Amino acid sequence: MPAVADFRGYAFDPARVDSCGKYLGRKVYAQLYAIENLVRVVVHSVLTAQISPNWWTVAVDPDTQKEIAKLKARYLKTPWHGSPGAHELYYTFLSDLNPIITANAHLFRPLIPDIDTWIGRIEQIRVPRNIVGHMNWPTATDRARIDVFYSDFQHLVKKLAAVPTLKLVIP
Repeated sequence: MPAVADFRGYAFDPARVDSCGKYLGRKVYAQLYAIENLVRVVVHSVLTAQISPNWWTVAVDPDTQKEIAKLKARYLKTPWHGSPGAHELYYTFLSDLNPIITANAHLFRPLIPDIDTWIGRIEQIRVPRNIVGHMNWPTATDRARIDVFYSDFQHLVKKLAAVPTLKLVIP
């Protein structure tokens, strides 16, 4: 089967648009979904272990807490639609998660000694994540970056799952 290419580089054909959507949904979006949710699980698990299950009010900047509270309230106004989840962490984006990790890097470092490298890598996938999240086509370099980060982060999660003092828990 020939490689799927960005439909915008060709004459209009609804089948091309559909192929692009299927490819991005099955491959790239699925990886980004896993990355973003695994980052949430790691953040929640580490901060729960290092602070307490109520880490949110201690570890998150008050301005971010206010913004997330507003976003959560907007979702609660339309209960007939799905909501991101019960925990505030589900209302965050990668652009919110990285500052939470950075501010609490000293709590991550005992479990993830190279946390600063991970913070930089998360930052590197924010733009490609936004491109895909806004239904646009990532470059080959961005797709490769997502592939590598996805694989590497899966490996990190497996290592963390083996740490006896850390229980990976869903927020």
